[in-house]
Amino acid sequence: MIVPLIKGLALTIKRFLNPNTCVTMQYPDERPILAPRFRGLPELQIGKDGREKCVACGLCARVCPSQCISVEGAEDETNRRYPKVYELDAFRCIFCGFCEEACPVRAIILRDTFELATYDNKDVFDKEKLLDLTRKRNLPR
Repeated sequence: MIVPLIKGLALTIKRFLNPNTCVTMQYPDERPILAPRFRGLPELQIGKDGREKCVACGLCARVCPSQCISVEGAEDETNRRYPKVYELDAFRCIFCGFCEEACPVRAIILRDTFELATYDNKDVFDKEKLLDLTRKRNLPR
């Protein structure tokens, strides 16, 4: 009964005296290294023509197990379908990636955005906010 106690105390003292064994990350000063396949907040993608890629088929909303996506489609003057309303409730999203897999045009991609804390009560990401996430990245299209 005393031997395990002494072993635990010795380990604690060894870790305490050796500063190189620090395992605590000082977040948010130190950013975590995310895995390449990390699934964060879904983002709507913008095509090469500058318009959103989404064709408002609604497959993402149908396969979503948490039912956090709502899509309302419309057509422009060239009969191209686009989402008139695209809302994603980030608090209900479980980041499963089913929406990304179901999308036929790869219009929604789960990126590395994981900091969702805000100071206002806007918990629903509408179409413009999801497109702005992509615009802020300045990725080649």
